[in-house]
Order: sequence, then structure tokens, then C-alpha cells
Amino acid sequence: MTRPRMRRLLLLAACALPLLAGAAIAQQPPGAPAFTPTVGQSGKDVVWVPTQQQLVDRMLDMAKVTAQDRVVDLGSGDGRTVITAARRGASAHGIEFNPDMVALSQRNAEAAGVTGRASFVQADIFQSDFSDATVVTLFLLQTLNERLRPTLLAMKPGTRVVSNTFGMGDWTPDQSFDTGAECASFCRAYLWIIPAQVGGQWQIGQDRLVLEQRYQALTGSLTQGGQAQPISEAKMDGETITFTAGGRRYTGKLEGGALSGQVEGGAAWRAVKAAG
Repeated sequence: MTRPRMRRLLLLAACALPLLAGAAIAQQPPGAPAFTPTVGQSGKDVVWVPTQQQLVDRMLDMAKVTAQDRVVDLGSGDGRTVITAARRGASAHGIEFNPDMVALSQRNAEAAGVTGRASFVQADIFQSDFSDATVVTLFLLQTLNERLRPTLLAMKPGTRVVSNTFGMGDWTPDQSFDTGAECASFCRAYLWIIPAQVGGQWQIGQDRLVLEQRYQALTGSLTQGGQAQPISEAKMDGETITFTAGGRRYTGKLEGGALSGQVEGGAAWRAVKAAG
């Protein structure tokens, strides 16, 4: 081998040595201390405070989580809500901005034996698509909940949303729960059910039903025989509508673009969107 060629090989080896050493360090976690989260540690939008397991269980109870559900936890922290949902048989997914928390969640899921049903991703919840969820859980500030509100309201009617402690502004929850005096902080859970959008004018045969909608709450009137009567006790529960008019209770469901159901006493009713 000629002397110049030998010099070139030695130079290449010297240049490659730091890269090889860096690769070895990057692949070598032995001896490195495991990440342990600290209550109150800073996050992207909020500090981390774990939801008490009692409240996690109650939130999933409120949402009536079953093995048929797809649960998505926004800001999933150490993964406890996702893991608890997976233990109930649900497909559960956590979106968390802190990569160390994601890695911790994956280890916790493996220790719990639910890796087949629990998954985690490092991502920004405001840039993530979770439209396939049937249940959304969160423990964020109210300002963040309100930022998420348009996205949540655009989800499939009947999707359940459960929040630890913080509300949705002027969107009244369908249900609330307080763990009681034994709990010192972050003790309340709220449930919202995404309502179908039914505001507008509907024709029930010769009668006209006018609905004004704000979230799940409805107001309006039912005109029968030329006489308009205000509706009361009116709301949407997912795709189910209930209201009272003329002293009779109407119950129905939105299907195929039409409302149909029963009037108290047994008569059937069906409404289609009024032309114009």
C-alpha cells in the first residue's frame, strides 16, 4: 500500500471516530436514570398534575366507556387515563407534547399489559386529528378547552367529552360529579355529549316546528292549525331530541336528515327540513 493512500485511510478513520462514538452514546441508555415526572413540572400549555385514579375511574364511568369505544386523552401525561380505558377493553390513545412523558406512558402501558389497546404519540393536541374518537378526555385549563370547543362540536353527534375540573365557558355540561370532602383539589368532572345540529325550520305534515339551538339547548315553537306554541324542556342528547309543546312530550331522533319519533300517548311524528 502506498504511503499517500495509507494517509487517506487514516484520515477517514479519524473523521469517522467521533460519529461512531456519538452513535454508540445515542444507542446506549444503560445506566441512565429513568425519567420521573414531578407534579407541577412545566408543559407546553399547562403544568403537569396527575388526575387522581378515583376521578379517572369516575370520568370513564360518566362517559360509559366500553370495549366498543375509541378513547383519546388530550394531554395524556403519564398515561393513566389511557391505560385505565384500555383495561376496560377500549382502544385508547394518548396525545402528549412531552416526549419523556410519552416514553414513560409506553413503559407504564407495557407494565400494565395493555400495549395492544393503549398507544401514545408525541404531538400538539391543537394540530392533531382525533376525529375518530367516541370519547375524549382532558385535564386542561378552561381557556384551552374553549380553544378546542369548535373542534369538539364538529365531531360526530353522541361523542362524549369528559373534563377534569375545567369547563367549556358558556357550554353547560350535561352532567357533573364531585368526589366530595375527602378530595383537596381537582375534584370535579364534567361530561358533555356532542349534539346533532338541528336548528332551523322543520315541517311536520301541515305543522311547522322552528328550532333555535345553542349547544345542546333548544328553544322555538310548534305551529299547529295556524297557532304557534312555544316549546319547552327542549334539548339534544347526541342525535336524540326531546321537547314539550301543547302539553305533550315529543321524543325523536335525527336519522337520514329527518327527525322522527313518538308523541307522548303513542302517536308517531316525522319532521323534514322546510324548503326555503
